[in-house]
Amino acid sequence: MMKHCWKLLAIALLIGAITPSARSADEARVRPDIVYGHKDGLALTFDVISPAKPSGAAIIWIQSGGWYSTWTDPAIWPAVGKPYLDKGYTLIILRHGSAPKYAIPDAVADVRRAVRFIRMKAADYGVDPERLGVTGGSAGGHLTLMLATTGDDGDPMSKDPVLKNSSKIAAAVALYPPTDISKWVTDPPEPIKSIPTLKPPLTFDAKLAPELSPLLKVTAKTAPSLIIHGDKDQLVPIIHGQQMRDAMEAAKAPVKLVTIEGAGHGYTPKQNQDTVLPESMKWFNTYLAEKKKEDKAP
Repeated sequence: MMKHCWKLLAIALLIGAITPSARSADEARVRPDIVYGHKDGLALTFDVISPAKPSGAAIIWIQSGGWYSTWTDPAIWPAVGKPYLDKGYTLIILRHGSAPKYAIPDAVADVRRAVRFIRMKAADYGVDPERLGVTGGSAGGHLTLMLATTGDDGDPMSKDPVLKNSSKIAAAVALYPPTDISKWVTDPPEPIKSIPTLKPPLTFDAKLAPELSPLLKVTAKTAPSLIIHGDKDQLVPIIHGQQMRDAMEAAKAPVKLVTIEGAGHGYTPKQNQDTVLPESMKWFNTYLAEKKKEDKAP
């Protein structure tokens, strides 16, 4: 399972577990393959799945495992995302430039650009740019925490209108994420080294690795982050989640670590249904709730 973890679909991670007989959320609108940028003449895209009764909050699912980002038929998402759509969340299924062609620095740059683009076009999607949550598993969890720790206000002097927008998010849910890859380029741990397909995304200038380690980028401004990790994870040991929690607590940034006993790098349908989905939903409900008028006052 560890050797193929990046091939897992987002389905189980996004909603926990759903039976084949589950039906699409009523009147969900699917807008596929929205282009947010280009790399080497290739389009970078995401899908927007809008609920029948949008609340204004959105959850960005980073489609990534092992920093490989795959396309899935957007037609599945109304059924897969039904628990969130039924609560009024707009779902955004985000793809980045994928390994083996692109490495981790490219993926980080892509997801940052995507958030800026989504904020710039938020009105088109019926979402509040200040109520964006992000989630993902494994490499997707790493990218989620990169967004949580390194959000900025954008560059008002940029000639690219997208880059003028903020990359900040309001909440993060990271599932078994690598949080410190500072030595993975030059001296990866044995479980990582033993998987040949992880070499391409880890082939980049080693001097950049600390900048791509969310653990080393934590500040008091880090977005509220929920980390869910199995205590038997051999590929990305739970110490990654524990150290991230400790760093965020020290910085006084909102954080919670949920440990799933006996779980490895990935969860069973029961673990997803009993723990991942309810904990994730609770976190997003808390930090993506619409603010009262008095809370918005400067």
